[in-house]
Amino acid sequence: MKGTIEWQIATVTALRDETSEVKTLTLSLPNWTAHRPGQHYDVRLTATDGYSAQRSYSVASEPERTGEIDLTVERIGDGEVSPYLDDTVVVGDRFEVRGPIGGYFVWDRSIDGSLLLVAGGSGVVPLMAMLRHRASAGVGTPAALLYSARTYDQIIYGAELDMLRRSDGLRLTYTLTRAQPPGWKGYARRIDDAMLREVSANLGGEVLAYVCGPTALVEVVADGLERIGLPAERIRTERFGPSGT
Repeated sequence: MKGTIEWQIATVTALRDETSEVKTLTLSLPNWTAHRPGQHYDVRLTATDGYSAQRSYSVASEPERTGEIDLTVERIGDGEVSPYLDDTVVVGDRFEVRGPIGGYFVWDRSIDGSLLLVAGGSGVVPLMAMLRHRASAGVGTPAALLYSARTYDQIIYGAELDMLRRSDGLRLTYTLTRAQPPGWKGYARRIDDAMLREVSANLGGEVLAYVCGPTALVEVVADGLERIGLPAERIRTERFGPSGT
């Protein structure tokens, strides 16, 4: 995006609990700009004494929704911004945001090829924007999501992902690395080459992979995808600090 992206005042219009540690905030924006799925916004909070803290959060919503965005925020215990957004903010509150930002880790209907999405913990957020856009735009090319979480209760967007599996043909696969519910039939280990090979089977030859999550997971997945034959130029990654995987 050319030029300076200006700060604006967003208003919280809705709040939704995704898990015990993750909340989605819907923000109304006076100067809304359509984002590309995968982009993020900066959030800046300023105290009465002038101290400010700033963090970046991926947009979870699809660009077809005009005038507002969803930011899904995982609470970081010693964080300066996420505890406030998750525990203190109420509908009607206002704070500064700036965006959309980012041009590498993005996908929209103009990009050819099937999608392989791999998420760890809250790394599913920008990938969810891609899946919501895919559904809204009626994109018919194959898409698969491999989602690693510690436990079933820590899966973000679980009900909506299951709906996308049924209505839009999303190939949805979970791996639960810490504990599994009774009768669990999915994976129960960290992501490895065999898992990547199985999940990516039958996606076709022009696969584009997006991997988002903690640094350790992203590195394992990116290296594994290359080992099973996906060219490095078709693998896009975004990483952050420790999370629930």
